[in-house]
Amino acid sequence: MGEAASAPGDQFVQSLARGLAVVRAFDAEHQEMTLSEVAARTDLTRATARRFLHTLVELGYMRTDGRLFALTPLVLQLGYAYLSGQRLPELAQPFLEDLSHREGESTSMAILDGTDIVYLARIHTRRIISVGISPGTRFPAHATSMGRVLLAALSPGDLEAYFATARLEPLTPRTLTSREAIEAELTRVRAQGYAVVDQELEVGLRSLAVPLQGADGRTLAAINLALSARLEGAEDRDADVQRLVPELRKTAAGIADAARAAGVG
Repeated sequence: MGEAASAPGDQFVQSLARGLAVVRAFDAEHQEMTLSEVAARTDLTRATARRFLHTLVELGYMRTDGRLFALTPLVLQLGYAYLSGQRLPELAQPFLEDLSHREGESTSMAILDGTDIVYLARIHTRRIISVGISPGTRFPAHATSMGRVLLAALSPGDLEAYFATARLEPLTPRTLTSREAIEAELTRVRAQGYAVVDQELEVGLRSLAVPLQGADGRTLAAINLALSARLEGAEDRDADVQRLVPELRKTAAGIADAARAAGVG
């Protein structure tokens, strides 16, 4: 096996892969970068990174002031075709809205993409996280409740591939960053059927998530409720679980029924 088994095939276009790596180097923590910073984050030479950056500027996907580079809203078109072709968010929207209105909390739906979750739907009530969230927003899967639900549904082989590439960085002092700790948490998620993440993505934010399963039992997505972490103790978390997990499961079941009726999933 080794390198030969994982080497790109003869249909692989390396320049396209490198260009996409430049686009993906920009995120919430790296909204503006210099040429040197982009080269370091993508493992490209400065000359190669410069060509890709200026090509993206010419195409309108990036802007620069001569020193710093940043993405433009045009990059949203790259993901719009995918998002607009998904019927699941459209079917889920009224169910998520109903849950959000009943509980007075923000609700979301996401899928796993590589080592990140990607939001497909978001019902916003009040802002309890510093980063704005909308369809297309990405967060590291290891630090999110929906991410853990989705990771818990992976096959052993896919989970191994995830850990081989994931950057398990701390986002708060509470974030689990060791493979052993995360695997133990995933075992717990599989057993109980839900995930709770308490201030691991952002201080002051607690999130609960459950899987959204298709007719064949396969996990299609995850849905969550995001709420303020009002108190520090386990008693507060337990009260949230007892009150909200049944509501999340009821919502997930409603979305699943609608998806089956529409032939989605």
